[in-house]
Amino acid sequence: MTKKMNQTELIDLFDKISHFDKHMGLELYEVDSNENKKIEYSLKVETKHLSSPQSCHGGVIAAMMDAVLGIETLACAAKEGNLCSTVEFKLNFIQPAKLGDILKGQAQIDFKGKSLVVTSGTITSQGGLVAKGTGTFNLYPIHKKKLSDFDV
Repeated sequence: MTKKMNQTELIDLFDKISHFDKHMGLELYEVDSNENKKIEYSLKVETKHLSSPQSCHGGVIAAMMDAVLGIETLACAAKEGNLCSTVEFKLNFIQPAKLGDILKGQAQIDFKGKSLVVTSGTITSQGGLVAKGTGTFNLYPIHKKKLSDFDV
């Protein structure tokens, strides 16, 4: 039997298995947006994220965008007992993120088919829009991954 997860269960599971996001300093949480719970990522730009004395490395923004798009897709997929993997994504850098900035990332599903999902998102800071992105994700049944150690 395939287990279907709600958003809170998904965040709990993701917190247990997503080591890279923790390494980056990304924080995952739910926010209430117009009476609708959304998942959001947050990251404080620290010295370890810089590529110049004041600017965040583009790879940090790219990794965050992949996470932002992926978790929104995963939230949709998990409701049906699926997981997802990134097939491709496009990223537009709008303005640099600076040391000390608090970045926030949110996404929404643009298209959901039988096996593919297209998701778009943004990363913002106190100074406005930092990046926009769009990704395509493959859906597959959760039982294809060995998550038995995590009660799934």
